[in-house]
Amino acid sequence: MNRRAQSIARPLALMLACLAAAFAAFAPSLASADAGDVDAAARGVVRVVLIDSSGDEMTPVTHGSGFAVTPTMIVTNAHVIREALQDDTLRIGIVPSEGDAGAFATPVSVSPRNDLALLQVTGGNLRLPPLTIAGGVSGDMGEVSAVGYPMNVDLAQGLEIRDIFRAQPPVKSRGFLSGERPSRQFDTILHTAPIARGNSGGPLLDGCGRVLGVNSFGADSDGSDAEFYFAVSLRELLPFLRENSVEPSVNALPCTSIEELNAAERARFDAQRAEARERLEAREAELREARDAARMKAQIEVLEARENAIALAMVLLLVTIGAGYFAAQFRKEQADNPHYQTRAIIAAGIAGAALIATILVWVTRPGFNEIEERIAVILGETPEGGSEAGDPDPGGGSSEGTLICTLAPERSRITGARTDDVEFAWAADGCVNERTQYGMVGGDWTRVLVSDDEAAVSINTYNPETRTFRTDRYLLGRSEMEAARGARAEYDPPACGVGDAQMTLGEQQSAVIALLPSSPNERLVYTCQTKTAPPLANED
Repeated sequence: MNRRAQSIARPLALMLACLAAAFAAFAPSLASADAGDVDAAARGVVRVVLIDSSGDEMTPVTHGSGFAVTPTMIVTNAHVIREALQDDTLRIGIVPSEGDAGAFATPVSVSPRNDLALLQVTGGNLRLPPLTIAGGVSGDMGEVSAVGYPMNVDLAQGLEIRDIFRAQPPVKSRGFLSGERPSRQFDTILHTAPIARGNSGGPLLDGCGRVLGVNSFGADSDGSDAEFYFAVSLRELLPFLRENSVEPSVNALPCTSIEELNAAERARFDAQRAEARERLEAREAELREARDAARMKAQIEVLEARENAIALAMVLLLVTIGAGYFAAQFRKEQADNPHYQTRAIIAAGIAGAALIATILVWVTRPGFNEIEERIAVILGETPEGGSEAGDPDPGGGSSEGTLICTLAPERSRITGARTDDVEFAWAADGCVNERTQYGMVGGDWTRVLVSDDEAAVSINTYNPETRTFRTDRYLLGRSEMEAARGARAEYDPPACGVGDAQMTLGEQQSAVIALLPSSPNERLVYTCQTKTAPPLANED
């Protein structure tokens, strides 16, 4: 290298080093790929093998990668199967990442213009978990993962050509998005997740394990330049699939991690608790003010009543004394005048009645202990007072009955699950739709569902107080799914209303829950309301 080249190269190298350091400092703040989501997506990634069937034995010739968009349809690159389209002695084989249910495939559509091909699995019992397509490429330089079967890894492991018939997990590599750009007459995504021969046709995934593109080729490099790779973009893939009557699962929601959701839920709970505390403090202040006002009113009423009773007792006592005096005088005069005897009896009766009335008024006069009783009565007459009832039911009615639950996207993490509304009838004993018992686990009503049709375990949870329904989905590999199905087969859920059904089921389900990863792949959170009957049509 001459001096002029060195004088240019050194500042350039220094600048690149500074940029790399800045990028390294910034990279941790970017969204990173979730290993669990990439593993879940890898279940639907396959090795696409071209097999020579001209001899007595079938011999693999070359291979690429592909991924399922339906249980029996696979996307790959057109160049991966190009030779099989021109040679009828070559067959297309599909080797899944796990299990031993390999199969053959036939081309449904091939588009060399944008390097895409669609294959249909034929024969056998191979059914694959389809990958979800991302709604688009975000504008940031987020982390991405390339998944496939690079040949250089096979060679490094010492695998022979026949070994590619054995199911093996695909290789995963990470990098960053570098942008979208048209290349070779079709739209591509530029990224830095390393790929090699054999990766062609495999998916490029975002942080939630959703397909961003189909890996196709890499940039030429002499070993000193940075490595960049190209994937066929969604602008090419989605129209290609729809032209062939394939409607893939597409998810355009933001990619949020379970940890971020948990943090958001904790913040939401803390905010609700702070708000409830503020409402409680405000209510207590109102009650104190109301109690002070009620105490003053009660004291005035009791004092007035006591004063009135004492005054009336004094009047009655004077009547008693006066009537007694006249009775004594009439008694002295009754010897001279017989009429005085009658007057003495009447006066004595008046004196006796007045004395009894005096005693009753004095005894029944209000005491100071009546102040608290009157405060309670006064507070009970006010809308705010006396009642310690909580906030009204957020659902606007009883937590029992038929409920309609609607997804709350801001509280959910969805990579491929359906997001339809959920309807079910809930009873206070944890019985759903009058036949399905929910178990009590850690104070939560739960039901564990182990699917026979897909490699997924779901935990449904319902909270009657907040009227929140939640589904946590765990996307498991073949061996993990077999273990979960085995644990589920060991128990029969109790029927609704049978003994202590909720506690029994809670204990039974713990065997399945213990086999699951610490965090789910997906979380769907729904808010529920009581289903109301539709209005009747007007009858003319």
